[in-house]
Amino acid sequence: MLSVGGLRAHLLAARLAGAVGTSRERSLRSYRLFAARDPRVLLGLDPEGVWELPELIALMAEKCGVSADPQHVSGHDVIDPDLTLTALDAFADRLAAVAQRRAPVLIGTGHPHRLLAFYAALADALSAAGCAVLAPAHGRCVDITTRFGLRTYNLDYVRGVALVREAGAPSTGRETGAHSHSPLPVRTALAAAAEVGGPLPELVIGDHGWVCGAGQLGFEAIGPADTNDPALFVGQAEGSVSVAVPLDDAVRSDYYLPLTRYVLNRACLSQ
Repeated sequence: MLSVGGLRAHLLAARLAGAVGTSRERSLRSYRLFAARDPRVLLGLDPEGVWELPELIALMAEKCGVSADPQHVSGHDVIDPDLTLTALDAFADRLAAVAQRRAPVLIGTGHPHRLLAFYAALADALSAAGCAVLAPAHGRCVDITTRFGLRTYNLDYVRGVALVREAGAPSTGRETGAHSHSPLPVRTALAAAAEVGGPLPELVIGDHGWVCGAGQLGFEAIGPADTNDPALFVGQAEGSVSVAVPLDDAVRSDYYLPLTRYVLNRACLSQ
């Protein structure tokens, strides 16, 4: 089990924090699109406040550790590992709280190729603690607008984790889901659960549209977010997202394993 210092060193060595793979240019582009209320970066969030570029840069500097200088426009973006550690502690505390209540949870990802194993370990541990890991709307069609036009996906579950696959793609149980920022999958899942009379999740765990889409509907939602995902941090600032963990969400999947062990250990959950 890594110490806090060991985990901090791992965050930096794996580039989960520190200088991350996301470029400053890409982050600033996302902030501009968010300020313009572009649905591609809102991720299902309907912000209460007016978030212009200066306010977004200031928020992301506070919550992630990116440069607060608006004139800094190129190079690698930066995440403060101490902010990541603090957020991981809060993330683990929410897991512990839901486990103590043996409450139902919903887990979903738009990054199955990178984060499926991380979420699957959480699903296993929460299930072992007596939580129902929900799988509503399994197989349901979801039409999502992409840069290639409107495409139909199917909602699938692998090891308790929701993801979407292009219609017609086989459900192999492997990490073959599609990358997605859309809130439509979580809306579909939550609507299906309500249609049959529940149970509804007391906590939604995930990323991108899974967190913002659920939080916007009033469900407690937690998850990781990169420097180009301002929606989760705005949601946290406005109270619709419970915990947003700043980290690079696109490194090798095995690099997240120490984080899994850390949060499960803090939450007193077995794997």
